[in-house]
Amino acid sequence: MSIFSPLEQFNIVSIIPLGIGNFDISFTNSSVIALIVTSVLVCLMSFVTFKSTLVPTRWQSVVEILYEFVLSLLVENIGEKGVKYFPIMFTTFMFIFSCNIIGMIPYSFTITSHLVVTFGLAMSLFLGINIIGVRTHGFHFLSLFLPAGAPLAMSPFLVLIELVSYFFRVISLAVRLFANMMAGHTLLKILAGFAWTMISVGGILYIVHLVPLLVIFAIVGLEFAIAFLQAYVFTVLSCIYLNDAINLH
Repeated sequence: MSIFSPLEQFNIVSIIPLGIGNFDISFTNSSVIALIVTSVLVCLMSFVTFKSTLVPTRWQSVVEILYEFVLSLLVENIGEKGVKYFPIMFTTFMFIFSCNIIGMIPYSFTITSHLVVTFGLAMSLFLGINIIGVRTHGFHFLSLFLPAGAPLAMSPFLVLIELVSYFFRVISLAVRLFANMMAGHTLLKILAGFAWTMISVGGILYIVHLVPLLVIFAIVGLEFAIAFLQAYVFTVLSCIYLNDAINLH
Protein backbone atom coordinates (compact mmCIF):
# COMPACT_ATOMS: atom_id res chain seq x y z
CA MET A 1 0.00 0.00 0.00
CA SER A 2 1.26 3.44 -0.93
CA ILE A 3 2.44 5.63 1.92
CA PHE A 4 0.06 8.31 0.60
CA SER A 5 -2.97 6.06 0.86
CA PRO A 6 -5.62 7.37 3.29
CA LEU A 7 -6.12 3.76 4.40
CA GLU A 8 -2.54 3.44 5.61
CA GLN A 9 -3.57 4.77 9.02
CA PHE A 10 -5.60 1.59 9.57
CA ASN A 11 -2.67 -0.80 9.07
CA ILE A 12 -2.11 -3.15 11.99
CA VAL A 13 1.62 -3.31 12.69
CA SER A 14 3.18 -6.16 14.64
CA ILE A 15 5.33 -4.90 17.52
CA ILE A 16 6.09 -8.16 19.34
CA PRO A 17 5.64 -11.08 16.92
CA LEU A 18 4.00 -14.07 18.58
CA GLY A 19 2.43 -17.16 17.13
CA ILE A 20 0.99 -20.51 18.16
CA GLY A 21 0.95 -22.84 15.18
CA ASN A 22 -1.05 -21.13 12.45
CA PHE A 23 -2.48 -18.57 14.87
CA ASP A 24 -0.94 -15.10 14.93
CA ILE A 25 -1.30 -13.56 18.41
CA SER A 26 1.29 -10.83 17.96
CA PHE A 27 1.27 -7.73 20.15
CA THR A 28 0.33 -4.96 17.71
CA ASN A 29 -0.26 -1.22 17.63
CA SER A 30 -3.94 -2.02 18.14
CA SER A 31 -3.04 -3.95 21.30
CA VAL A 32 -0.99 -0.99 22.54
CA ILE A 33 -3.92 1.42 22.21
CA ALA A 34 -6.31 -1.04 23.86
CA LEU A 35 -3.85 -1.40 26.76
CA ILE A 36 -3.44 2.38 27.02
CA VAL A 37 -7.22 2.94 27.03
CA THR A 38 -7.73 0.30 29.71
CA SER A 39 -4.90 1.68 31.85
CA VAL A 40 -6.16 5.26 31.54
CA LEU A 41 -9.68 4.25 32.52
CA VAL A 42 -8.49 2.20 35.50
CA CYS A 43 -6.26 5.03 36.72
CA LEU A 44 -8.99 7.64 36.21
CA MET A 45 -11.63 5.66 38.08
CA SER A 46 -9.21 4.77 40.87
CA PHE A 47 -8.12 8.39 41.24
CA VAL A 48 -11.68 9.74 41.23
CA THR A 49 -13.00 7.23 43.75
CA PHE A 50 -9.95 7.48 46.01
CA LYS A 51 -9.98 11.29 46.00
CA SER A 52 -13.76 11.71 45.93
CA THR A 53 -15.16 14.60 47.96
CA LEU A 54 -18.60 15.94 48.83
CA VAL A 55 -17.92 18.92 46.59
CA PRO A 56 -16.77 17.17 43.40
CA THR A 57 -13.52 18.09 41.70
CA ARG A 58 -13.37 18.69 37.95
CA TRP A 59 -12.54 15.10 37.06
CA GLN A 60 -14.98 13.75 39.62
CA SER A 61 -17.73 15.85 38.05
CA VAL A 62 -16.93 14.47 34.58
CA VAL A 63 -17.04 10.87 35.78
CA GLU A 64 -20.25 11.46 37.76
CA ILE A 65 -21.94 12.99 34.71
CA LEU A 66 -20.99 9.98 32.58
CA TYR A 67 -22.05 7.65 35.40
CA GLU A 68 -25.48 9.22 35.66
CA PHE A 69 -25.81 9.34 31.88
CA VAL A 70 -25.31 5.59 31.43
CA LEU A 71 -27.44 4.82 34.48
CA SER A 72 -30.30 6.86 33.02
CA LEU A 73 -30.00 4.88 29.77
CA LEU A 74 -30.43 1.63 31.67
CA VAL A 75 -33.38 2.83 33.74
CA GLU A 76 -35.17 4.38 30.76
CA ASN A 77 -34.79 1.32 28.53
CA ILE A 78 -34.98 -1.54 31.03
CA GLY A 79 -36.26 -0.18 34.32
CA GLU A 80 -35.00 -1.05 37.77
CA LYS A 81 -34.24 -4.60 36.64
CA GLY A 82 -31.41 -3.28 34.50
CA VAL A 83 -29.53 -1.51 37.30
CA LYS A 84 -27.59 -4.64 38.23
CA TYR A 85 -26.17 -4.74 34.70
CA PHE A 86 -24.84 -1.20 35.03
CA PRO A 87 -21.14 -2.19 35.40
CA ILE A 88 -20.93 -3.92 32.01
CA MET A 89 -22.84 -1.15 30.21
CA PHE A 90 -20.80 1.60 31.84
CA THR A 91 -17.57 -0.23 30.98
CA THR A 92 -18.72 -0.72 27.38
CA PHE A 93 -19.61 2.95 26.96
CA MET A 94 -16.40 4.25 28.55
CA PHE A 95 -14.17 1.85 26.59
CA ILE A 96 -15.70 2.68 23.19
CA PHE A 97 -15.83 6.41 23.92
CA SER A 98 -12.21 6.45 25.12
CA CYS A 99 -11.02 4.45 22.10
CA ASN A 100 -12.79 6.88 19.79
CA ILE A 101 -11.34 9.95 21.53
CA ILE A 102 -7.77 8.60 21.70
CA GLY A 103 -8.04 7.72 18.03
CA MET A 104 -8.43 11.45 17.32
CA ILE A 105 -4.93 12.16 18.62
CA PRO A 106 -2.44 12.62 15.73
CA TYR A 107 -0.25 9.54 15.07
CA SER A 108 -2.50 7.48 17.32
CA PHE A 109 -4.55 4.47 16.21
CA THR A 110 -8.33 4.04 16.20
CA ILE A 111 -9.03 0.45 17.15
CA THR A 112 -12.79 0.91 16.71
CA SER A 113 -12.13 1.51 12.99
CA HIS A 114 -11.47 -2.24 12.63
CA LEU A 115 -14.42 -4.55 12.11
CA VAL A 116 -12.78 -7.41 14.01
CA VAL A 117 -12.67 -5.24 17.16
CA THR A 118 -16.22 -3.92 16.93
CA PHE A 119 -17.53 -7.37 15.99
CA GLY A 120 -15.75 -8.86 19.00
CA LEU A 121 -17.36 -6.29 21.30
CA ALA A 122 -20.79 -6.80 19.75
CA MET A 123 -20.55 -10.61 19.84
CA SER A 124 -19.43 -10.61 23.49
CA LEU A 125 -22.42 -8.50 24.51
CA PHE A 126 -24.77 -10.53 22.32
CA LEU A 127 -23.69 -13.82 23.90
CA GLY A 128 -23.98 -12.33 27.38
CA ILE A 129 -27.47 -10.97 26.68
CA ASN A 130 -28.62 -14.38 25.41
CA ILE A 131 -27.22 -16.11 28.48
CA ILE A 132 -29.12 -13.65 30.67
CA GLY A 133 -32.31 -14.28 28.67
CA VAL A 134 -32.03 -18.07 28.94
CA ARG A 135 -31.20 -17.96 32.68
CA THR A 136 -34.14 -15.62 33.29
CA HIS A 137 -36.84 -17.34 31.22
CA GLY A 138 -35.54 -20.78 30.32
CA PHE A 139 -37.12 -22.23 27.16
CA HIS A 140 -39.78 -19.52 27.31
CA PHE A 141 -37.06 -17.22 25.96
CA LEU A 142 -37.74 -18.72 22.51
CA SER A 143 -41.14 -17.00 22.52
CA LEU A 144 -39.20 -13.86 21.61
CA PHE A 145 -39.06 -15.17 18.03
CA LEU A 146 -42.82 -15.62 17.62
CA PRO A 147 -44.94 -12.44 17.92
CA ALA A 148 -47.99 -12.81 20.14
CA GLY A 149 -51.24 -13.43 18.25
CA ALA A 150 -49.50 -14.47 15.04
CA PRO A 151 -51.40 -16.99 12.85
CA LEU A 152 -50.15 -20.54 13.32
CA ALA A 153 -49.79 -21.07 9.56
CA MET A 154 -47.41 -18.08 9.37
CA SER A 155 -45.30 -19.21 12.33
CA PRO A 156 -42.44 -20.84 10.33
CA PHE A 157 -41.98 -17.73 8.20
CA LEU A 158 -42.27 -15.32 11.13
CA VAL A 159 -39.82 -17.33 13.23
CA LEU A 160 -37.32 -17.39 10.36
CA ILE A 161 -37.64 -13.63 9.83
CA GLU A 162 -37.31 -12.95 13.55
CA LEU A 163 -34.25 -15.20 13.81
CA VAL A 164 -32.50 -13.45 10.91
CA SER A 165 -33.38 -10.05 12.36
CA TYR A 166 -32.24 -11.12 15.83
CA PHE A 167 -28.84 -12.43 14.76
CA PHE A 168 -28.33 -9.46 12.45
CA ARG A 169 -28.16 -7.29 15.56
CA VAL A 170 -24.53 -8.29 16.02
CA ILE A 171 -23.63 -7.20 12.50
CA SER A 172 -25.53 -3.93 12.77
CA LEU A 173 -23.82 -3.02 16.04
CA ALA A 174 -20.36 -3.87 14.72
CA VAL A 175 -20.68 -2.35 11.24
CA ARG A 176 -22.28 0.90 12.44
CA LEU A 177 -19.40 1.69 14.80
CA PHE A 178 -16.68 0.48 12.44
CA ALA A 179 -18.04 2.28 9.36
CA ASN A 180 -18.54 5.63 11.08
CA MET A 181 -15.09 5.72 12.63
CA MET A 182 -13.31 4.51 9.50
CA ALA A 183 -15.17 6.87 7.16
CA GLY A 184 -14.47 9.94 9.31
CA HIS A 185 -10.76 9.28 9.66
CA THR A 186 -10.43 8.45 5.97
CA LEU A 187 -12.08 11.75 5.00
CA LEU A 188 -9.74 13.68 7.30
CA LYS A 189 -6.72 11.97 5.75
CA ILE A 190 -7.89 12.70 2.20
CA LEU A 191 -8.51 16.39 2.95
CA ALA A 192 -5.17 16.73 4.74
CA GLY A 193 -3.38 15.18 1.78
CA PHE A 194 -5.27 17.45 -0.58
CA ALA A 195 -4.23 20.54 1.38
CA TRP A 196 -0.60 19.38 1.56
CA THR A 197 -0.52 18.83 -2.21
CA MET A 198 -1.76 22.39 -2.75
CA ILE A 199 0.98 23.76 -0.48
CA SER A 200 3.62 21.75 -2.37
CA VAL A 201 2.47 23.09 -5.74
CA GLY A 202 2.63 26.68 -4.52
CA GLY A 203 1.35 29.72 -6.37
CA ILE A 204 -2.32 30.55 -6.01
CA LEU A 205 -2.93 27.06 -4.62
CA TYR A 206 -0.83 28.00 -1.58
CA ILE A 207 -3.67 30.36 -0.62
CA VAL A 208 -6.50 28.10 -1.81
CA HIS A 209 -5.28 25.30 0.51
CA LEU A 210 -6.86 27.24 3.39
CA VAL A 211 -10.27 26.05 2.18
CA PRO A 212 -9.68 22.31 2.84
CA LEU A 213 -7.91 23.24 6.08
CA LEU A 214 -11.02 25.07 7.31
CA VAL A 215 -13.11 22.06 6.31
CA ILE A 216 -10.73 19.81 8.28
CA PHE A 217 -11.21 21.91 11.43
CA ALA A 218 -14.98 21.63 11.04
CA ILE A 219 -14.83 17.86 10.47
CA VAL A 220 -12.54 17.38 13.48
CA GLY A 221 -15.21 18.99 15.66
CA LEU A 222 -17.80 16.76 14.05
CA GLU A 223 -15.64 13.69 14.64
CA PHE A 224 -15.45 14.43 18.36
CA ALA A 225 -19.24 14.58 18.42
CA ILE A 226 -19.43 11.32 16.46
CA ALA A 227 -16.97 9.70 18.90
CA PHE A 228 -19.47 10.32 21.69
CA LEU A 229 -22.54 9.60 19.57
CA GLN A 230 -21.30 6.19 18.40
CA ALA A 231 -20.48 5.13 21.95
CA TYR A 232 -23.97 6.29 22.96
CA VAL A 233 -25.69 4.44 20.09
CA PHE A 234 -23.76 1.23 20.77
CA THR A 235 -24.69 1.38 24.46
CA VAL A 236 -28.33 2.35 24.06
CA LEU A 237 -28.92 -0.41 21.47
CA SER A 238 -27.26 -2.89 23.83
CA CYS A 239 -29.67 -1.72 26.55
CA ILE A 240 -32.64 -2.21 24.20
CA TYR A 241 -31.47 -5.72 23.30
CA LEU A 242 -30.95 -6.51 26.99
CA ASN A 243 -34.46 -5.25 27.69
CA ASP A 244 -35.81 -7.69 25.08
CA ALA A 245 -33.98 -10.55 26.80
CA ILE A 246 -35.21 -9.59 30.28
CA ASN A 247 -38.78 -8.54 29.53
CA LEU A 248 -39.35 -10.48 26.27
CA HIS A 249 -40.71 -7.44 24.41
